[in-house]
Amino acid sequence: MSDRQAPATPAVEMLWEAASPDVVLRDRFGFAGAGEATAWITGTVRSLWGIEVFSCARIVMSDSNALTWLGTSAGTLVAKWSIATDRFVRLGALSTVLAELAHREVPVSAPLTSCDGRRQVEVDGVSLALQREIPGQILDTADPAQVHGAGAQLARLHHALAEITQDVPVLGSSDAVPSVRARIEEWLSGDRSHLPAPALRTLADSLDAEDDGLPVQLLHGDYRSTNILWSGNKVAAVLDFDEARVDLRVDEIGRSAVLLGTRFTDWEPVTLAVREEFFRGYDAVNRPSDSERRWRRILVLWYSLAMVPESDGRSSWSRAAAEELESEHWRL
Repeated sequence: MSDRQAPATPAVEMLWEAASPDVVLRDRFGFAGAGEATAWITGTVRSLWGIEVFSCARIVMSDSNALTWLGTSAGTLVAKWSIATDRFVRLGALSTVLAELAHREVPVSAPLTSCDGRRQVEVDGVSLALQREIPGQILDTADPAQVHGAGAQLARLHHALAEITQDVPVLGSSDAVPSVRARIEEWLSGDRSHLPAPALRTLADSLDAEDDGLPVQLLHGDYRSTNILWSGNKVAAVLDFDEARVDLRVDEIGRSAVLLGTRFTDWEPVTLAVREEFFRGYDAVNRPSDSERRWRRILVLWYSLAMVPESDGRSSWSRAAAEELESEHWRL
């Protein structure tokens, strides 16, 4: 292929938004069409990474981000770019975190270094990273082995992230992290009339638990099936650190247990059995304190209730909250 030739025009898709991908590509990302976008990424990868692009399979967009899968002289790569200029500094910090996690043998797709030594490149008004594609399937929460493995991997990820928290102040400070009690009390102060009163009372009554000393560290921020790839008998990769932040570790454990099964536009709760298996996987690697154990159950109830839509108080999320309240933990 000569320098002037570009790969065939790729398919253009939206990840979860109900919008025309062609319109979004044009109006939000500034490309007249898929061909123009392909020519741009092909030329940029060649000039900044010294890698020749032979094919461009598809472009997938969501919010201010775009992903494209590339067949290249260096294998299959994924280019991800953002047009959110206010997040460029944050994205640069995240690229450093990913590189450090990869160095610690955490399964992530670390950014490739450009010819001039950058992992995250600002070019043509975007922030761009290039990563290797990692084969695998989105985590299947119907498989207990995968659920257990996901819990164990989160514990290992937390251990690695705890060691590098102080190196990335742009991702948050422990001084600004509210207590679990404070955030739930603030939520309870709103209009929750669509939720069952007994569940709300139980949640409010549980807040007398001690919440001092709960570990605060850098977290993934969105640990759920969409962002976990499984291959063979293990987690092949943890993806999408865009929501990484410094926060209470127990908050991520509880939130992830509730939202583990959610995918793109399919947001349904997992069962109590799945949550318990996830916790067993986590505890096998990183044994929590008694306080963390108590608060993660409170967080499971809170997040389950918070997911109940105002328009449907009898939704599957309401049933998930009821199932949690019937568990052995809440009968003690």
